[in-house]
Amino acid sequence: MKSFVFPGQGAQTIGMGQALAEAYPAAKAVFDEVDDALGEKLSDLIWSGDIADLTLTRNAQPALMATSLAAMRALEAEGVTIEAASFVAGHSLGEYSALAAAGALSVTDTARLLRTRGEAMQDAVPVGIGAMAVLLGMDFEAAQAVAAEAAQGEVCQAANDNDPSQVVVSGHKAAVERAVEIAKANGAKRAMLLPVSAPFHSSLMAPAAEVMEEALAAVTMNAPAVPLIANVRAEAVNADEIKALLVEQVTGSVRWRESVQWMAGAGVTEVWEIGAGKALSGMVKRVDRSIATRAVGSPDDVVAAAAALNEG
Repeated sequence: MKSFVFPGQGAQTIGMGQALAEAYPAAKAVFDEVDDALGEKLSDLIWSGDIADLTLTRNAQPALMATSLAAMRALEAEGVTIEAASFVAGHSLGEYSALAAAGALSVTDTARLLRTRGEAMQDAVPVGIGAMAVLLGMDFEAAQAVAAEAAQGEVCQAANDNDPSQVVVSGHKAAVERAVEIAKANGAKRAMLLPVSAPFHSSLMAPAAEVMEEALAAVTMNAPAVPLIANVRAEAVNADEIKALLVEQVTGSVRWRESVQWMAGAGVTEVWEIGAGKALSGMVKRVDRSIATRAVGSPDDVVAAAAALNEG
């Protein structure tokens, strides 16, 4: 049993998806559709722009989705459909990529939703007020305890439960800085601030959640062709719940470790990471080494993946 998973922010690189677009007309069409949806040549930024501009939340979110969907369209050109997977899942913004890949959202609507999401998340908290930090060598319960101690009347929450030894905390900058020091004093292997511009997946994102509730209400969402494992539930969910869960996701924790555990319990033995990078594959392996992982981000990856599936 397979699950197709889609990466989130942090996986972006200049040039991602370009080889796919050159090798597969269907992949190129995704970037063209995203450019048209946004009314700008985001593809130029992705392929030959400045990494600082690409990393801006308003750009990174639709760019990573475009790259994931380009990889999915390339797989389809080689005969691999989304139905080859039993489930789809995505890390934060990757949840939108998963829904687009599964036919629940159009590429145009997904690009516009992610541009709105990126801008709303950036606008929710003035630059310099919030922060995020990664705590390595600490499990989720330990990280929650660190966040609670660091809060001191401010917001500090465990935002991303990525794997048994990697948790991200988010909130007011001073509180997150305190969390880094407390984590170091309590045995974390490493604890450091992340180069992000806002405190994602914390209660400080409440204004962005309101924006997304309105934006999602205005789009058509079909039932995904295969079930979505939602970040905030860490389990497969009903199609009629998805919009509400995407709103909840803005302020809620990304329960990736638990999502992988749920997949394993449901019988998933292979996880395919569709799009940029291999970060999710590493997390999956740290959660459950028995799950085989495959990253699909280049034309060679696509051909190899299609060959493996067709043999199976």
